[in-house]
Amino acid sequence: MKKVISGIAVVALAIAGGALSSGAAYAAPAASTLIMSGGNGVFDLGPIVINGTTSAPGVVAFTVNGKVVTGCEAVPTTTVTPFVAKCSWIPVASGTTLITGTFTPTDVASFAPAISNNLNVKIGVPVQGIVSPIHIYVDTILATGSTGVLAPRFNGCAIMNEFMVGQTIVFRVYANNADQGGAVMDSANTSKAFIEVAGIKDPIAMAYGNHSGVAFWTSVLKTGAAPLYSTLGVINYKVTLVAKDSSTMKVLSTKLTPKLENGKRVLDANGRTVYERVSYYRTVKLSIPLRGATGIWSSNFTANSQLSLFAAPIATK
Repeated sequence: MKKVISGIAVVALAIAGGALSSGAAYAAPAASTLIMSGGNGVFDLGPIVINGTTSAPGVVAFTVNGKVVTGCEAVPTTTVTPFVAKCSWIPVASGTTLITGTFTPTDVASFAPAISNNLNVKIGVPVQGIVSPIHIYVDTILATGSTGVLAPRFNGCAIMNEFMVGQTIVFRVYANNADQGGAVMDSANTSKAFIEVAGIKDPIAMAYGNHSGVAFWTSVLKTGAAPLYSTLGVINYKVTLVAKDSSTMKVLSTKLTPKLENGKRVLDANGRTVYERVSYYRTVKLSIPLRGATGIWSSNFTANSQLSLFAAPIATK
């Protein structure tokens, strides 16, 4: 009799256990999303904002090139949709940058953590450069004389960056030297001026001269069948100007001058002249000559904006 009762008890417990295990199933946390956006800006021009948009409230850790951004280790999202976290980030370099992030939801029982998409941005750098006292501006124009399919579409001397094989490219270069108070660089104060083109062995010398009443540096690149330049695609080139040594230089200084309005001195409440500080260059004589500065320019525009060479169209019958 005891054995029968024991068996009944075991069966009862088993049934009870089955009833317990067949109760409400455990709900797995819902999948979350984290979308990174923003992040575009200019190097050395203050902070750049990165946005992390999530599918639920929580915190976002922002990462740049694999390293967590200081101060953005756990940025809370807004509490209402769209759930957005913002990170102010100061780039340490220009160029291509990978931005990612990780999301930790507030309600971990209902939502799962998430890893963001890869956001690739290019942090801009000023195209004019900042490393030399010589500032250089360059453009390229189509030389006159081309005919047929190679002739200019509207007029000669058009500023352009797309040329066809058989056309002649003219480089126009303008430069100023900060060592001499921003003086125009010309043949009198410049010792070397040349352009190096990838694929051409020797540098191409530039000449300074008068062109229809305006003066600037020029250099010519003829394209066509060998031995002329004929490599299709982006034309990589570098412009170099070297100033002559000088026994004087212009030094940026400041001075106080009376403030004027409508040609009259401005007076303060006590009847005294109001002064303001202005900049000017003063000439300084040097016992040891100043070595001429070297200015270098090469394009850092995107490929679509750089000087390029294309095959000439074939005339159809």
